[in-house]
Amino acid sequence: MTRELASLLAVLASLLAASACDGDSARDRPDAGAPVAQLTREQLLDPMQCKSCHPKHYREWASSMHAYASADPVFVAMNKRGQRETQGALGDFCVRCHAPVAVREGATRDGLNLDALPSQLKGVTCYFCHSAIAAEQPANGHLTLADDGVMRGGIREPVANPAHKTEYSGFHDRNQAASSAMCGSCHDVVTPNGVHMERTFEEYKESLFAQSGPGFDTCSGCHMPGRPGRAAETSDANTPMRTVHEHLWPAVDVALTDFPDREAQRLAVACALGLNARFYSIALSPLGELVVKVETSAGHHQPSGAAQDRRLWLEVIAYDREGTVLFESGTIQDGEVEEKQPGQPGYDPQLALFRDWIYDAQGKPVHMFWDAAPSADYPDGFASLTLPPALTPNSAHTLDARYRLTDAARVDRIRLRLRMRPIGVDVLEDLVASGDLDASVIAAQPTFSLAGASVEWRPDGSMTPLEEALRCPDVYQCLLDPERAVCR
Repeated sequence: MTRELASLLAVLASLLAASACDGDSARDRPDAGAPVAQLTREQLLDPMQCKSCHPKHYREWASSMHAYASADPVFVAMNKRGQRETQGALGDFCVRCHAPVAVREGATRDGLNLDALPSQLKGVTCYFCHSAIAAEQPANGHLTLADDGVMRGGIREPVANPAHKTEYSGFHDRNQAASSAMCGSCHDVVTPNGVHMERTFEEYKESLFAQSGPGFDTCSGCHMPGRPGRAAETSDANTPMRTVHEHLWPAVDVALTDFPDREAQRLAVACALGLNARFYSIALSPLGELVVKVETSAGHHQPSGAAQDRRLWLEVIAYDREGTVLFESGTIQDGEVEEKQPGQPGYDPQLALFRDWIYDAQGKPVHMFWDAAPSADYPDGFASLTLPPALTPNSAHTLDARYRLTDAARVDRIRLRLRMRPIGVDVLEDLVASGDLDASVIAAQPTFSLAGASVEWRPDGSMTPLEEALRCPDVYQCLLDPERAVCR
């Protein structure tokens, strides 16, 4: 077969497969069990091939951090610097999760050539997730792919189609505990030095959410909300309605450069964060001790993931009846470093900051994960102060923030906001100083105020929300799919 003929047949197969989404359901045809124009493996690797049959899912994915994973300038900068400072020993450690198909296709060994690769090999793609069948290890991106042309999902008795073979998989079913292992394969990270740097899956497994019974939920149960719809968009009225799932996965990271539907992505993150934390109690003693108990409703710690890079802090401002500020802590301006050291201008000795801190083999604080190592002072290579998830239905799981106010008797009201940034300004400045990151990224990073933990409190115990709750998820889903009934 000539190369030209093979190319023509591949194009024809693609067109025939795409046309299946505009005609009769394959379920009702006599050849439904034997699709005749299945996409080739090379075509299945390309998310653009998914778009014609799955336009809504494609648009959500294309707006997600999964699609952005290998374009994220912070990832690119860290990988570039890490390869340089470890003389290449870092290898595929980062890119194994940020561009897993590129690694498996042999297109990259260290992620330094990602700019030169075709788009279908970048990011976390449809093919990578929907051909996965097992997690070899609970960390560092070790997923087993079937590589058999079957696209797996959580829909039982999927409708046959001419584009590709389909199969139900409990590994993809958000109602099955096993499905969380897929997410955990990349959302737990153990560094080459043996430091368990990212522990989201481990945190989840210890929480109420991972246990059978009240409170049980999976990773995708929270991060992929369901809605009525059709798994594939067709003009056939007989195509069954299902519960289909959002493919945006909002958490905390956002695109910092030009990217599709950035506003929808940021609103989705604001929605997710707004539901994830609240003030359990606030009390001010006559002696001036303010105690704020904070808790998370997430199925893992808050912050989680790269918690050494995250910055979650409490902003507190106390006023008297005339509006004079009596006390403040955590009032951090845009672009300002969150945690200053003693002796530095703006040092805040009472700052309530929730994060991880990482240390090298000598016990000295570091920013970059490849420098973290166990030491005598820090045998885990890190210290952590993050909001813990619930372990049982009635377990207390709060952290206290304590402040000393000198004019407690004059306090009329206190404004409290829990605020969060995906990456600390000090980390970004370090990458800028090393020449690996453009300084414009610092200004592009948002500071989120968590709506569920933004209140005005008065000594009589009353609390008033400071922010109007977002109409979630409609507020961002209508940007992605304006034809939905609730958006008109």
